[in-house]
Amino acid sequence: RSRAGYLSKKIGLPVCTLICASNANNVLTDFIRTGTYDRRRPLLKTTSPSMDILVSSNLERLLYLLSGDTKLVASLMKQLKEEGAYTVPDALKAAIQKEFWAAYCDDARAAEIIGGVYREQHYLCDPHTASGFAAAEDYRSQTGDLTPMVILSTASPYKFPSAVLSAI
Repeated sequence: RSRAGYLSKKIGLPVCTLICASNANNVLTDFIRTGTYDRRRPLLKTTSPSMDILVSSNLERLLYLLSGDTKLVASLMKQLKEEGAYTVPDALKAAIQKEFWAAYCDDARAAEIIGGVYREQHYLCDPHTASGFAAAEDYRSQTGDLTPMVILSTASPYKFPSAVLSAI
């Protein structure tokens, strides 16, 4: 989704910062904040299983779009495969951080958000959407940016009945 958002922005969608939301498997949050991608960590099972990843399949394409350097991207992917981690050059890290901001949300906070959004806005969201909502809240509180936001949600709360019902 980050690649699609980035491409949409590049072709003219009036978007400022793209916010990447993760669950407790916050490998992308760590990467965007530090420039180091490190999959050498335990994979946590969460209530947002589509976000339970340690290797992001779309990140390779986004790195190419931001750098335009096939050799660099190939080298980074080789390091990831062989060593489990890589660090992007400072110029690429700056390009990533110019476009993206990131935060993550654990299951407890996702449950709080699902319940709160349901009570306050009468909208039933799933754990993935709750992670996006949490990232949006964190972005606003940490940056002071009150620009209107859109949270892209692709999951249905009805696919996660246990997590959603216990949250509401």
